[in-house]
Amino acid sequence: MYYVAKVTLTETVDTNSGTKEKKSRYQYLVEALSVTEAEAKMVEDMKGTVTDWEVTGVAKSQIVDVI
Repeated sequence: MYYVAKVTLTETVDTNSGTKEKKSRYQYLVEALSVTEAEAKMVEDMKGTVTDWEVTGVAKSQIVDVI
């Protein structure tokens, strides 16, 4: 089964008036047996990244297969 994991990355950006937080949202397709496993795989994959991140949601995907 495939799941869509939604991840929010928070970056600090330098601007002329100081620093500002910029949030970017991404979706990842994860192959797993359950929502819990999909979230665990996403957390493991994101470990060691430089920016702050948060898994904001995981849902079953309508995708049946990848060819």
